[in-house]
Amino acid sequence: MKKRIYLLSPTFYEGTVSLPMIKFKILSQTLQFENCDLLMFTSKQAVISAEKINPEWKNRPCLAIGSATARQIEALGGKVAYQPETFYGQTLSQDIVSYFKGKKILYLRPKEISFDSKGFLEKEGIIIDEKIIYETTCVIYEDQDKPAKGAIIIFTSPSTIRCFLKNFNWDESYTAVIIGKTTQNHLPSYIHAAVAEEATIDACIEKAKEHRGDE
Repeated sequence: MKKRIYLLSPTFYEGTVSLPMIKFKILSQTLQFENCDLLMFTSKQAVISAEKINPEWKNRPCLAIGSATARQIEALGGKVAYQPETFYGQTLSQDIVSYFKGKKILYLRPKEISFDSKGFLEKEGIIIDEKIIYETTCVIYEDQDKPAKGAIIIFTSPSTIRCFLKNFNWDESYTAVIIGKTTQNHLPSYIHAAVAEEATIDACIEKAKEHRGDE
């Protein structure tokens, strides 16, 4: 019997057991864009939240951090002005400094972040404002919901790590697959993980299947 692949993202993907660890809550009732030249998004949930608060975000060019974020911007009708190839975690692209120095950027972000993008960019002379528009909270499970022994667990964010370990004790028979190095840095030292080739859920699933021995 093949090992089960548990995906901790709120989004269902075929071929996995859906075990969402996080849920989202909108924190802002209004959004104003008059004093910014472009918007910065670091997650697709931030884009979805902005759409719910004020669809006029689409009238501003967007700086997209990550391919999933870029796809979400375009899916909702927004324009991706730039998507840095290496803008992930602490490997922020210097291209942002050369392309957008002097521009006013509004960073639409979650309540908790895994990397201080605003602080980094301000050190490089980028004018940036930020607005917290949503927060991530844990889904609570019962003991009987714990993944089966030998399971492959896909962590898609630092929040999914925190919430999984809040619900369940880690079993040494598990295999962890991580979406990227920033997320990996939040793993306890006793959990060893494989990192996906790209920072996407599809790449995580492929890595999980590789570990399972799928052809």
